[in-house]
Amino acid sequence: MLIDFNNLNINQLSFETEFEIKIKSFLEEWFSDSETVKVQTSGSTGVPKIFDIEKKKMINSAEMTCNFLELEEGNTALICLPVEYISGKMMVVRSVIRKLKLIIVDPSTRPIEDLNEEIDFCAMTPLQVENSLGKLHLIKNLIIGGAAVSESLKKKIYQTLRLSNSSTKIFETYGMSETLSHVGLKQIAPNAEDFFTAFENVEISKDERGCLKIFAPKVNAEVLQTNDLVEIKDKNQFRFLGRMDNVINSGGAKIFPEQLEALIKKEIPNEAIFLGIADESLGQKLILIIEGKKSANLLEKISGISFEKNFHKPKEIIFIENIPRTPNGKVNRIELKNML
Repeated sequence: MLIDFNNLNINQLSFETEFEIKIKSFLEEWFSDSETVKVQTSGSTGVPKIFDIEKKKMINSAEMTCNFLELEEGNTALICLPVEYISGKMMVVRSVIRKLKLIIVDPSTRPIEDLNEEIDFCAMTPLQVENSLGKLHLIKNLIIGGAAVSESLKKKIYQTLRLSNSSTKIFETYGMSETLSHVGLKQIAPNAEDFFTAFENVEISKDERGCLKIFAPKVNAEVLQTNDLVEIKDKNQFRFLGRMDNVINSGGAKIFPEQLEALIKKEIPNEAIFLGIADESLGQKLILIIEGKKSANLLEKISGISFEKNFHKPKEIIFIENIPRTPNGKVNRIELKNML
């Protein structure tokens, strides 16, 4: 299904699938007299909740993304993310305010397998991208959110686009529900960047713990305090180091699991998660969970990895068939820890 927001008449459109009907419902809410819409959080860092967001702030967020990517009226976009969450809602809002042609595809792990034409803009999760490598060259601007982009996926993206000689631009996003999707982007391809670039009118700083503080008055009147440990390069660029609540304290040493996971994923294709499990002598024992079947090949690759510190080596490696995830695809570390 395609909606042309330059010539919109909802009553003349035929919404058939469950996902299309949800988009119609959101459009009716968007064009209603209410100044707010309801948004659900993913629950990846806590209990899922529903809250109201001002439409004006969503418009401001949409304009920042469209301006950054230089999207123009009449460009084509594709939505394949659940519209219950801010990520899906913002794809619709960007299409509305920039008068894009929006292609609606039911959310799945292979959302563009039937795509045979070039489009200007799309947003996907890392898992969706993993299963869409063969058609990434059809997308001019792709943003990836919902979870961190692994090193192995970045390598696959680079190799795929190089072979197709594509001019596709791919970005990793930084943001949360409270920032109305994202407030910064980091290019993955064709140029691999180390730092996120915050949008115009977004101020960044650190608290005494080294965690990122965001002031983006166009999308949220409050200064947002995150639990994300960062390195700030200049007034609008920062590097993500890891989440404060994921930090593992083993024998008095602080370990950032996200950095170790990035190192591991350069060598193996499997999902890999580091956790700290209660230990009498160390306080927390560093363990590595690998998604998939145990194999000598995987163990050999892991044993060959050169860790910066000796205490970065996992004390134990556990293989698990399926790592638990939230509804929008993020690894659920809390549930995983409870399982173990």
